[in-house]
Amino acid sequence: MEKNAKIYVAGHHGLVGSAIWKNLQDKGYTNLVGRTHKELDLLDGVAVRKFFDEEQPEYVFLAAAFVGGIMANSIYRADFIYKNLQIQQNVIGESFRHNVKKLLFLGSTCIYPRDAEQPMKEDVLLTSPLEYTNEPYAIAKIAGLKMCESFNLQYGTNYIAVMPTNLYGPNDNFDLERSHVLPAMIRKIHLAHCLKEGNWEAVRKDMNLRPVEGVNGDSPKEEILAILKKYGISETEVTLWGTGTPLREFLWSEEMADASVFVMEHVDFKDTYKEGSKDIRNCHINIGTGKEITIRQLAERIVETVGYQGKLTFDSSKPDGTMRKLTDPSKLHSLGWHHKIEIEEGVQRMYEWYLK
Repeated sequence: MEKNAKIYVAGHHGLVGSAIWKNLQDKGYTNLVGRTHKELDLLDGVAVRKFFDEEQPEYVFLAAAFVGGIMANSIYRADFIYKNLQIQQNVIGESFRHNVKKLLFLGSTCIYPRDAEQPMKEDVLLTSPLEYTNEPYAIAKIAGLKMCESFNLQYGTNYIAVMPTNLYGPNDNFDLERSHVLPAMIRKIHLAHCLKEGNWEAVRKDMNLRPVEGVNGDSPKEEILAILKKYGISETEVTLWGTGTPLREFLWSEEMADASVFVMEHVDFKDTYKEGSKDIRNCHINIGTGKEITIRQLAERIVETVGYQGKLTFDSSKPDGTMRKLTDPSKLHSLGWHHKIEIEEGVQRMYEWYLK
């Protein structure tokens, strides 16, 4: 990518998109284009075409998606498949029509089968059933990577799909209903800590920044306590979903961004499969650490970081999701990129960012 090339980052205010934007700026790229959801609804095909007509980007990072944790995936199944398919269809389609030189599509490791052999290599895709909880989202992401692969094979485009593991970092979503596991735990444990300490100023500040189901920091104390209790947060304990035994891998979002920019700068579609392959498939690239931690260990790490002195419990009547999901990042390693930030440092950084 040339330093003055026009680069469109779809989802540039999100967890990954904002980190990609920052990484590009830090590396000296000067012609970045982004639009907020209000400025450009990526579900609107006409609006997306108009945007591409006007801006004519040369490179595209497709980091926009409709995302959420176990609870959201269970409830909003239609939204997860419909909205993600639509976003992908519009952005990838217009990138093709406008002769974009290179596109990076960000997927998710939830594309892999529920019972996939661990750690998961790229070629375990579509070998057995998916995890039921987030099946609609996974199918949308599989469609996205197959769209990239198929455009490349039919039209000679250079669209690369990367599958990041669980991400966390600056600009994460801390919505108690829709957020991913790590930011949700940080917020729950932080609020439980504030309640236990009787620090209502901090509780109200948090609720004003991120209201919960219409309840904010100006609401009566009883209303705040009631809504927090619904999400397992009280003055004496914090309750988390599941048994705490599932193993998860986590990657700092700014490292995901660095890997994404690295791939755009140094990797082409031809580098993602073996030369001479009869069937060219599974050309996507895992982005992860190859290291894992149990949900309970992660919660205890957050408890220690926050300084919470109350009770930590797990509600085993709630779903665990997949019991183990560990990527095999050896393909990415062979292409020249490795992670540097471990979970202990990442949790500390995350909590410091949350308190800002």
